[in-house]
Amino acid sequence: MRIKNLGVIDDAVVELSSGFTAVTGETGAGKTMVVTSLGLLCGGRADPGLVRAGTTGAVVEGRVSLPPQAPAARRAAEAGAELDEGALILSRTVSAEGRSRAHVGGRSAPVGLLAELGEELVAVHGQTDQQGLLRPARQREALDRYAGDAVAGPLAAYRETYERLRAAAAELTEITTRARERAREADLLRFGLEEIAAAEPRPGEDTELDAEAERLGHADALATAASAAHAALAGDPADPEGVDAGTLIAGAHRALEAVRSHDPALAALADRLAEIAILVTDVSGDLAGYADDLDADPRRLAAVEERRAVLTHLTRKYGENIDAVLAWAEKGAARLAELDSDDERIGELTAEHEALRGRLGELAQVLSEARTEAAGRFAEAVTAELTQLAMPHARIRVAVRQTEVPESSVGGEWVRLADGRTVAYGPHGADEIELLLAPHPGAQPRPIAKGASGGELSRVMLAIEVVFAGAAPVPTYLFDEVDAGVGGKAAVELGRRLAKLAETAQVVVVTHLPQVAAFADRHLVVEKTSDGSVTRSGVTVVHGEGRIRELSRMLAGQEDSALARAHAEELLATAARSLPAAHGGAGAERERRVQREHGGDRPDRPL
Repeated sequence: MRIKNLGVIDDAVVELSSGFTAVTGETGAGKTMVVTSLGLLCGGRADPGLVRAGTTGAVVEGRVSLPPQAPAARRAAEAGAELDEGALILSRTVSAEGRSRAHVGGRSAPVGLLAELGEELVAVHGQTDQQGLLRPARQREALDRYAGDAVAGPLAAYRETYERLRAAAAELTEITTRARERAREADLLRFGLEEIAAAEPRPGEDTELDAEAERLGHADALATAASAAHAALAGDPADPEGVDAGTLIAGAHRALEAVRSHDPALAALADRLAEIAILVTDVSGDLAGYADDLDADPRRLAAVEERRAVLTHLTRKYGENIDAVLAWAEKGAARLAELDSDDERIGELTAEHEALRGRLGELAQVLSEARTEAAGRFAEAVTAELTQLAMPHARIRVAVRQTEVPESSVGGEWVRLADGRTVAYGPHGADEIELLLAPHPGAQPRPIAKGASGGELSRVMLAIEVVFAGAAPVPTYLFDEVDAGVGGKAAVELGRRLAKLAETAQVVVVTHLPQVAAFADRHLVVEKTSDGSVTRSGVTVVHGEGRIRELSRMLAGQEDSALARAHAEELLATAARSLPAAHGGAGAERERRVQREHGGDRPDRPL
């Protein structure tokens, strides 16, 4: 990662080991900014207060190695991003005014995409997350994640049935509680349908009647015009001397016919005149027929206007024209049939509701059994971790309980389990999950927030985090000072457990414990300059002598203390010996990886 103008960091580059990276430094040196930077790259909230004073904005860039088939790589590709030699480039910019921009694989992207990718890339385990794990809902989610497919499959089926049950219950409630309103709607529909049926309108009838009314209303003018046009074309019998269009056209045709053989062009004109003569004869006949057939009966006009009034009454109430009125009637009939079948529908919904509730009870039972089995395995795993963290007598138990309710409860929010109990249910099942701790033999298990001291709680939460981390399908785990309150032998064991996790995943730990830092593959030290900033040279990889000096500072606050140096060397030797002995070939491979990545005891170098 490259971090610029974020908090106390002016400009620094952080290169993380593929195994276990420890980040240390004086209080206030900027270690937490490393965690904050990773959070920003994973879609975390952009706080303008993080921008370094006197600058316009902060920038965090990250290069993440990913195989092309990884879920995060596929999701980025869907968004149009491209891998750069097997790496995905992420970028986040935060302005001093609070604006935030994100880039994924060289393309501008919404911050939400970074959050989606972050869920696939990094699991954050910090003190804030510890407090989150004290909440029952978070404990249930964590247990379900730990259980894997054994819970995921039944839970998906449960949620589908749960949604169907809610839909059936909502429809049933609507029908029964809105009975009066639905009856009123049915009466209005029935009245409208009867009114339309009584009128018996035909599709397009209003348009036809409008045209007929227009014709009848101007019948005299139409008859006069048709007669005048007919006389002009065919002649007026009352005026023998009158010249009509037909006679004139016939004369013109005869004149051309006499000479058509002398010029083809003139012959064509003669043919066109013949066609005109035929057309004039046809039009003249049609005009005569039109005038004879024109109905000027005022009684027919009155009947048409009366019918138009009936149709207009319908279009004012049910649609802009008769076709729209008929469409309303079709929909209204379907809705009326639905309303009239309420009693039948209530019966169907009641039967469906009971069947779904029965099915939901079966799935809730399967979920409870799967969670109970996973709870036992999880409790054993956490208890084993606590033994390694100097709490050999502590015991973790995961309580999986249900709340019994009577069948007569308000709203009927209950399902029946296989043992006959009726219990409350929700979108995640009928179980209430609670982590309990018995810190010593004979102690009654109590909620972890109440059953452990401050130091014990840190170790309990660390054990839980490590176990949960193994269940999270992500390649990187970030632990932010979750070792607070841990020391001595427990701190050594903590370092060993984190190093073991680093055999199969990338682990980043911000720590103040030298016992933890001694187990790291790569040790980063964050240092401020004299002006209080962290520059490019302020994030340093330490090896050999430099690492001993940093561990001495963490142990005694004095880099040159002979006793602290001896203790630091002992811690490094213990870490180097314990992993190969404890984990065989995996530990030896880790030793070789450290040598490859750090080049043995090279001098300290800035990233």
